[in-house]
Amino acid sequence: MAGKNYKASFEQSPPSEGWPQAGVGKPPILTIIDSTPIKRRQISYLEVNKNLRNRARSLRKMGNKPEIVFWQQVHKGKFYNIDFDRQRVIGNYIVDFYIKGLGLIIEINGSSHNEKVEYDERREKYFKDLGLQVWKTTSSEVMMDVEQVLENLKTFILKNCS
Repeated sequence: MAGKNYKASFEQSPPSEGWPQAGVGKPPILTIIDSTPIKRRQISYLEVNKNLRNRARSLRKMGNKPEIVFWQQVHKGKFYNIDFDRQRVIGNYIVDFYIKGLGLIIEINGSSHNEKVEYDERREKYFKDLGLQVWKTTSSEVMMDVEQVLENLKTFILKNCS
């Protein structure tokens, strides 16, 4: 497009940054937990390594038991009507769960993470540099007391997202 048409088209398109715009008011509420409104966080764009999509799909199909147990508690809006993505590709990584409306990554770490301390630190720094939050729990915590894990997640969301 050239000149006038481009400008007219640009002026009619919605703004891509600064959401919500001045004068619009507070950000929309994602959900309410214990009478506390939880504000939606707008994360504008996350890079995706398309080469990891098939791997993420196969991880969703296979699943490991703690992730399946957690997923059964949160999918289809069961956890405060919040939408969770499972095995989501973000950059060059696949995260266990992602809440787009909060910009929140949920990781369920098993014993294999004990030997990957530096890798996990680099990964978490990458996510935080994107403006994302990371909440972690362990496989054993999920398997022993998933209700407490959900309570801990709720507490984290109330503290960091309200």
